[in-house]
Amino acid sequence: MRHIRLTRNPFILFLPFLIIYIVFVLLMYSPVNSGDEPRYLRFANNLLNGFYSQAGANVNLTNGPGYPLLLVLFLLFHLPKVGIVMINAVFHYLSIIFLFKALLQFVSFKKALFFSSIWACYYMAYQNMPSVTTETFTMFLVSMLIFFTVKVYDKKKVTGTKKDIFFAGLILGYIVLTKVIFGYVVLVMLLGILFLWIFNKKAANYRKALIILSIALVTFTPYLVYTYHLTGRVFYLSTATDALYWMSSPYHGEYGDWKGTLDQNPEDLGNYNIPGAGDTLIAHHKADFDKINQLKGELAKGDLFEKIAIQNIKSYPVNYAENIFLNIGRIFFHYPFSYAVQRPKPLFVMIINGPILTFILLCMIPTLVFWRKIMFPLKFLLFIVFLYLGASSLVSAETRMFSTIVPILIFWFAYIIQKTVKLNLSDW
Repeated sequence: MRHIRLTRNPFILFLPFLIIYIVFVLLMYSPVNSGDEPRYLRFANNLLNGFYSQAGANVNLTNGPGYPLLLVLFLLFHLPKVGIVMINAVFHYLSIIFLFKALLQFVSFKKALFFSSIWACYYMAYQNMPSVTTETFTMFLVSMLIFFTVKVYDKKKVTGTKKDIFFAGLILGYIVLTKVIFGYVVLVMLLGILFLWIFNKKAANYRKALIILSIALVTFTPYLVYTYHLTGRVFYLSTATDALYWMSSPYHGEYGDWKGTLDQNPEDLGNYNIPGAGDTLIAHHKADFDKINQLKGELAKGDLFEKIAIQNIKSYPVNYAENIFLNIGRIFFHYPFSYAVQRPKPLFVMIINGPILTFILLCMIPTLVFWRKIMFPLKFLLFIVFLYLGASSLVSAETRMFSTIVPILIFWFAYIIQKTVKLNLSDW
């Protein structure tokens, strides 16, 4: 039989996945806005009208402007919702290609194809594809960040380094604008690498990393200036502090997961509640919410949410530590949720995220043992991942927050396997 050779063009190689994603979006999207969709569309409309948030008591900075800025392009042409979500299929398709191109820098074509296909088949990334939310777009940006970070530190590359550094920093900055929690990651990394560079100024790796992080900071600084103008606060990224409030809950049977309201519907954010869940939440939190609801504006409410949360953490540190542990369970396995009946979804999440968690633990050993030999771009990306996961574990989080950084984890797994595992299939 004649040997069939695969094309090496990634756009053709992964084209079947684009078709699958388009069909999936067409079958699963709903013309009715739900969840976070109205908020992102509202912010996009605000931008079309020349502002992002109202001022004074009506300040609302629930999320950054990165995704609404993208939506503006679609709203300008009055595209229907299906046209907006269809771009998610393209973004996810392109994220596979960028990951594949990054992998080709240090693994064989077949291994790059294999690990990129793992990302292409990672079905947890599909759940937000049919909706107007940030997750798919963030995954695309993360894959681009991997690609350009690897190019920055490519020792074979003679020209174009400055351009690659610029794009790596720009993309990282835009990730912050899309998912503001990364702003704290950038700040911590900038201070940490600056400290290392001061004591080793000959290290070109640190210098390049500092430039990338500085460009990222410059990219989202206009937003920081804007939030300072609205709030008078330095490095203020979001008014959404209720996630910390719920995480600090000291009550038995509450696991730190976020609740939209005290009056729980039979189905809330896809989590089916046990009978009486709303009554229990009202008994536990009504006094706090009465105080909060008396205030005007998201800024004042957010301040009180944060104040109560800090009081809870100080008074019940063990409960908070326990909720952090349970929160990690939700990040990886979509479990547990307070006052929710058992559902089969965690099993489907565990099937795919269980092996990923196993590989994280296994890859930690050679990574730590041979840390000095690990290529610097991977170290840089791993710091982003673990700082992000660490910050996410401190406030109410869900599995979709984990999905956004899976491309970096797959990149890490491929590198460690390439360096440590040797298989000779011809001997089998």
